[in-house]
Amino acid sequence: MTILLIVISLLALIFGAILGFASLKLKVEADPLVEKIDAILPQSQCGQCGYPGCKPYAEAVCNGDSITKCVPGGRDTIVKIAELLGVDVPAADGMEEPVETVAFIDENMCIGCTKCIQVCPVDAIIGTNKMMHTIIPDLCTGCELCVAPCPTDCISMIPVKKGIDSWDWKFDAKLVIPVVNVNGSEKKLVVGE
Repeated sequence: MTILLIVISLLALIFGAILGFASLKLKVEADPLVEKIDAILPQSQCGQCGYPGCKPYAEAVCNGDSITKCVPGGRDTIVKIAELLGVDVPAADGMEEPVETVAFIDENMCIGCTKCIQVCPVDAIIGTNKMMHTIIPDLCTGCELCVAPCPTDCISMIPVKKGIDSWDWKFDAKLVIPVVNVNGSEKKLVVGE
């Protein structure tokens, strides 16, 4: 019994050493450019670019595919990818800035078929079979993948109204802000960066 235990332990050590050596020797390095492009993409995994997700699209861009296929990312994403790759930003022929939208389910028409839940890449739809479904607006990326499979056409895309929580607070870091001390007469300039 002890001999069998010793033999199994030695085999485990030998195979462990072989696997450890193989993991170091055969390690595949990821392309850092693909990782950077993937970080720029919106990660909605919607497939509107023709690829199953953002990472395969990033790999395709590194292999020479067009950088203008990401619809949810819009013009800002195209500009960032072009800067990263060091290429000119393509002309905006028919490419307008997308209107930010979220899905809305008319609850009176929903039959609970769960077809929309099955295609949502970000799990923004909640509900169960034969019950009414609803959208979690904070999770919805507006990819429109849930609209087509709905048999009752109860899903529509509505524009997101800009409010204080969803407004794009673009701050210029080089902004000069004049500040006046109310307790004294001195004036001070606050300069960014």
